[in-house]
Amino acid sequence: MSGSAKRSITITLDGTNKSSTLPVLSGSIGPEVADIRRIYADLGIFTYDPGYGATAACESKITYIDGDAGVLLYRGYPIEQLAEHSSFLEVCYLLMNGELPTPAQLREYEMGILRHTMLHEQIRQFYNGFRRDAHPMAVMCGVVGALSAFYHDSLDINNPEHRRISAFRLIAKMPTIAAWAHKYNTGQPFMYPQNRLGYAENFLYMFNAVPAEEYKVNPILARAMDLIMILHADHEQNASTSTVRLSGSTGANPFACIAAGIASLWGPAHGGANEAVLKMLADIGHVRNIPEFLSEVKDKGSHTKLMGFGHRVYKNYDPRAKIIQKACHDVLGELGIKGDPLLDLALELEKIALNDKYFVDRKLYPNVDFYSGIILKAMGFPTSMFTALFAVSRTVGWISQWAEMIEDPEQRIGRPRQIYTGPTQREYLPPGQRG
Repeated sequence: MSGSAKRSITITLDGTNKSSTLPVLSGSIGPEVADIRRIYADLGIFTYDPGYGATAACESKITYIDGDAGVLLYRGYPIEQLAEHSSFLEVCYLLMNGELPTPAQLREYEMGILRHTMLHEQIRQFYNGFRRDAHPMAVMCGVVGALSAFYHDSLDINNPEHRRISAFRLIAKMPTIAAWAHKYNTGQPFMYPQNRLGYAENFLYMFNAVPAEEYKVNPILARAMDLIMILHADHEQNASTSTVRLSGSTGANPFACIAAGIASLWGPAHGGANEAVLKMLADIGHVRNIPEFLSEVKDKGSHTKLMGFGHRVYKNYDPRAKIIQKACHDVLGELGIKGDPLLDLALELEKIALNDKYFVDRKLYPNVDFYSGIILKAMGFPTSMFTALFAVSRTVGWISQWAEMIEDPEQRIGRPRQIYTGPTQREYLPPGQRG
């Protein structure tokens, strides 16, 4: 580990003469951590941390979050600066390589990604194996996992060039996979990517276009999509990223690891949160019902939750939410959307909650999921596609974290411990002797 131990913690186990000295390690920024790797050898005990809320499972140089201050950094760069000045593919280069590219490097990188967006034609036939009403995330899990059956030339995880090629393929092909999942769902013809279009533009084209007429990508919507992708590109050791790392620690190929990440992202507490926001809005039904709904949220005996507000990590305003809030209003203005009951309801709920002392005191500010749900609905995406879009954006974070893990000499196969609370050893009884 790069962090040097300048201090230590000594733990003594009561009733014994055993003690353990744990080095305290420091990263380049953020809280210090106690290295507990010797605690079992010294004391014969494990640590217990459900959800790993206080446990660092790896060392990483990719993303830093300060939840109390509302800070998100990609390779040291504030998300606000990247959102204002950068593009999604430039952020992809940064996450994968650690530095912002020169103009020449960016052109070469963009060319590499945008020229690999096609899928093997036989993969197209995979879609016919799914029911027409299959959830796009189910389709993406299957298709991404199947990529390893087509690209045998890049499956040696110990070969840096194979890792690079696999990363290119995954980032390039994910928009095509997701857009085709939608087209299959709706019964429309699949649209092939266009090399003349940028990354976000290509996705919007494949998602919206039909062969019968020309489709021109709205530049404001393309920029909004690019921004959404930047904001979702990585987010430290969240559930899906941890899943990718855990899968990768076994030596599994990158396509299988990313498929595992997609499955993890599918959960409503993770990538499905923006879907849950729209469901909540539909349940509220009308602006006049907001006061009653918020009263239920405040009632400790109620199970009603205010979805899209607050965050597991951020105890301040989610920095991504501030950025996407403006983009949300820009998109609504560009599309001329007025009088949509659900969107009007969302904006009124935002206004009331931001001025309600109960939520302000508890730092329950709108998070990125609240606004992304609104903006994606305004752009015409069905709620079933919300999490699929998240997966497209997060692929670069997953593959960057996976590659970093493979190159980490201290990385071992993931193997969490447990507290066993089941029966102690007992003897088997034949069926006739069981009471």
